[in-house]
Amino acid sequence: MTAKFNTTNPATGEVLKEFPTASDDEISAVIDASDAAFQTWRTTDVRERSAPLARAADLMGERKWDLAELLTLEMGKLRAEAEAEVELAARILRYYAEEGPLLLSDEVLAPSSGGSAVMKFEPIGPILGVMPWNFPYYQVVRLTAPNLVAGNTIILKHASNCPQSALAFEQVMNDAQLPSDCYRNVFADNDQIQTIIADERVRGASLTGSEGAGAAVASGAGNNLKKSILELGGSDPFIVLDSADLDATVTAAVKGRMTNSGQSCIASKRLIVVDDLYDEFVDLLTAKMSQFVAGDPADSVTTMAPLSSEQAARDLMEQVQDAIDHGAHVHTGGHRVDRPGAFVEPTVLTGVTEQMRAYSEELFGPVAVVYSVADEDEAVALANDSSFGLGGTVVSDDIEKAQRVADRIDTGMVWINQATWTEPDLPFGGTKRSGVGRELGAEGVREFVNKKLIRTP
Repeated sequence: MTAKFNTTNPATGEVLKEFPTASDDEISAVIDASDAAFQTWRTTDVRERSAPLARAADLMGERKWDLAELLTLEMGKLRAEAEAEVELAARILRYYAEEGPLLLSDEVLAPSSGGSAVMKFEPIGPILGVMPWNFPYYQVVRLTAPNLVAGNTIILKHASNCPQSALAFEQVMNDAQLPSDCYRNVFADNDQIQTIIADERVRGASLTGSEGAGAAVASGAGNNLKKSILELGGSDPFIVLDSADLDATVTAAVKGRMTNSGQSCIASKRLIVVDDLYDEFVDLLTAKMSQFVAGDPADSVTTMAPLSSEQAARDLMEQVQDAIDHGAHVHTGGHRVDRPGAFVEPTVLTGVTEQMRAYSEELFGPVAVVYSVADEDEAVALANDSSFGLGGTVVSDDIEKAQRVADRIDTGMVWINQATWTEPDLPFGGTKRSGVGRELGAEGVREFVNKKLIRTP
């Protein structure tokens, strides 16, 4: 069968390795195996289920260099960021290994009519995960760790451009002595994804990715009366109300915009600044964005990595060019980097209006759009004028004011005086077209479980 999964180095465009898509018979066999494994795994004591997660966390630490190297090779992640992702994935595995049993403890209720009641959190079956390329380990662990400790099994379809990362993580789980077939990687195509969802033994689906892919998975799950969790795009606001140290604030905004070369759903994409700080903010931002050095992401000197693919670079440049054609002002960047690979210059745009694609679309790359507002009311109105609602940031030296504004932001997460990020014990997810459901924390481990009530008069 023609290979659809391949490792293409985005820094050079060279195709390094190809993998064939699974056959329909192979997909059927994986479903059979995952369901068979579930029948035993579901009855395994939760403390025993947590043990392989702890071993997997250890293994990721031991193999950090090799695992990070694959991220740099397959999707162009800077070496330091690749190692940080491996470390974060290990932290999530360890969190659920240690806290999972407690998070799944029975919840004792006190019925107003007397008697007693208890809520139990029971596994439901194999869960399909459809994962993206931008964080090949972190995204997978977010689904895998809580569901394995909950007693579900996992069928994982990874992005087509990071097959070696997918296989490396599967090997970690196998070497951590997770029972056979509790975690299975599949190189499936879109039709096969729908086949997996439709199988009555598969009890849910989780996707992190584009709106189109999310709609397809959600439609398939809905048609088969199954739950789906979706983490889709974002166009996060970074609101600056005041700042005693504007240079530090701009540095935080740059980090929020440029981590992973801007290829993050929770990146700070819309920088919204009050009028009296706006000019200085733009000047500082332009200076800092101009300092990035494009190059081989494996080289420690490089601070600007390529985008994940040539197509990603072309798509982003079309959005930038549309803004320029309609009158946006470019303070720095605005072009491809003059070198081989999927590189786009770090770019700062102002004067973006509703007529431009950059106003309403997600810019998945190193492009920051800066807006000027009169006050917090105007900042909130602009922040909420988006079909997305994943995360956001409010910056102010007055914490009460920042919290007041955060309460008014229509997103799933708001971080104060820090760009939106992620922690193992904090729920992660959005609203509006940014998705449904939550991952991580207690919320993450209770998404794909049967919350069964037992009532005693």
